[in-house]
Amino acid sequence: MGQFEPPRAAAPRIVYREARAQDGGDQAEVFHHAVMQGAMSHYSLAAREAWAAVLPREASAWVARHALYTTLVATCDGRCVAFLELDAPRGYVESLYVWPSLARRGIGSALLGHAERMVRERGGERLSIDASLVMADGLERNGWRRVREEWVERGGERLPRRHLEKPLAPQPA
Repeated sequence: MGQFEPPRAAAPRIVYREARAQDGGDQAEVFHHAVMQGAMSHYSLAAREAWAAVLPREASAWVARHALYTTLVATCDGRCVAFLELDAPRGYVESLYVWPSLARRGIGSALLGHAERMVRERGGERLSIDASLVMADGLERNGWRRVREEWVERGGERLPRRHLEKPLAPQPA
């Protein structure tokens, strides 16, 4: 008998689009799990609990934010598994969260790529973000420049983060 090689699991199919009201519940869960599980190696339990408590774990709170920010989502099988909130006029990424088991697969980078394109199309010359320690090093390896280190207070806990910027190349003519 010949060797048998088991079939490889296909990578999940990710679709990128603007957020819809039905994504709010998934956004709440992505945020909660990204903070509580995904940030475990960088922040204490008390810090993560304070961070997670900043926004309610309710769909309506996240849907309300759609009016404040351009919200881009990554979906898998119709469910939001990552999202980015963009203040396009300011060229500022308000938030970026990926479901922990899908982290480090390029989903966040793809969302950032879409945000960069949107800001560039509006004539923006740079994108900025206040990055948690979870993603700051990766962003710096990918062309983001550290402007400053800072601390943010959440529920009596001080959490370190980095303010980063990325210059945007002009769009080709």
